[in-house]
Amino acid sequence: MGFALQADAQTQTISANKLISTDPPYYDNIGYADLSDFFYVWLRRTLRPIFPDLYVTLSTPKAEELVATPYRHGSKQAAERFFMEGMTRALHNLAVQAHPAFPVTIYYAFKQQEVREEKREEREEKREERATGEPRNPDSHSSLLSTHFSHSSLLSTHSSTGWETFLEAVIQAGFAITGTWPMRTELGNRILGQGANALASSIVLVCRPRPADAPIATRREFVAALKAELPAALAALQRANIAPVDLAQAAIGPGMAVYTRYARVVDAQGNPVRVREALALINQVLDEALSEQEGDFDADTRWALAWFEQYGFAEGEYGVAETLSKARNTSVEGLVAAGMVEAKRGKVRLLTPAELPAAWDPAGDSRVTHWEAVHHLIRVLETGGEMQAADLAAKLGSRADVARELAYRLYTICERKKRPDEAFAYNALVQSWGEIARLAWERRSDAPVQMSFEE
Repeated sequence: MGFALQADAQTQTISANKLISTDPPYYDNIGYADLSDFFYVWLRRTLRPIFPDLYVTLSTPKAEELVATPYRHGSKQAAERFFMEGMTRALHNLAVQAHPAFPVTIYYAFKQQEVREEKREEREEKREERATGEPRNPDSHSSLLSTHFSHSSLLSTHSSTGWETFLEAVIQAGFAITGTWPMRTELGNRILGQGANALASSIVLVCRPRPADAPIATRREFVAALKAELPAALAALQRANIAPVDLAQAAIGPGMAVYTRYARVVDAQGNPVRVREALALINQVLDEALSEQEGDFDADTRWALAWFEQYGFAEGEYGVAETLSKARNTSVEGLVAAGMVEAKRGKVRLLTPAELPAAWDPAGDSRVTHWEAVHHLIRVLETGGEMQAADLAAKLGSRADVARELAYRLYTICERKKRPDEAFAYNALVQSWGEIARLAWERRSDAPVQMSFEE
């Protein structure tokens, strides 16, 4: 029979030589003590005679609560400092007490937010637009190509304060992150998850004490290690059907495993590379790895990806579409014939899943593209469920697995471009993929095999 004890995580000794798994406070996401007061005042009336030590105060204690609440500490900066110092002490206490044979696992479900800042060149262009009164043409060919190929160079990514501060505390406590385990802990029908791209999983950080003789690495060495290791880790996460909404968060684990294997990472001037910059570099390499997967797609799909990133399912100029098609070794006429786009009155647009023909059969299509495959799968999943999607996946064969890769790529584009409705469809397809693949395998296994004359 188990039992529970109440103690301050920063000073407790309960964890000595034990296997530790903990779910710490999420920075400023939840005011646990404030919310608890709603129940506490009633529980105190009935349970104080039974648990007098727990119900001494009129309301829940709040001064030592390890959350970043600005109104308690006077400012956001003071609240962040309070959280950082307290979390570091608490985690260090766990690091020195944990059983050496087992890792410490830490649950965390705080979604990383990306804040993009325009670089000086784009700011100068905007100033010029305001001065001349002539906006840049968003439909221009150069705009489309620069957006598709150079978004990582045009934008710098920063992590949210909560996630960054928590990771900083983990590292300063003496832990090295050896992996991340996404675990499906969030119900899809909860209020936060309805109609939103909220996290579907909690992320479990797997930590061990960092060796005392851990080496120092340069920023260049750190980036080289990321590029060598992160693509394989990304592929493993995709094979495990990690939901696209969780992918960037889950991929931080392998990236931070590289970062925390070193005593510190320093730049060319000898200054330490902090967690904020490390997260930005991890996200950059992750995006590059996803982009490299485009080599698995057919030419029509690569055209559609570039077009979708700029226009989504909206219309664009025919001339731009034709110019881009030349760079992708295809043509607008071919894309129309493939059933991917509509071209009318000098405009071109991608067809939405709902506009695709319900009677489509890949066996009778002489130009099946990965783009078609993923959007027909979405159409069938939304209208007929996993059983019908599995029937289609069985017909698609190996194309279905590549379609799953494409769904990941499309989700990242939608999230970056703030297209939540479209992102939701791609995320839903990947989340259902395990069951779709299982049912598709059963259908292929049950299919009759034609015997040869010799047999």
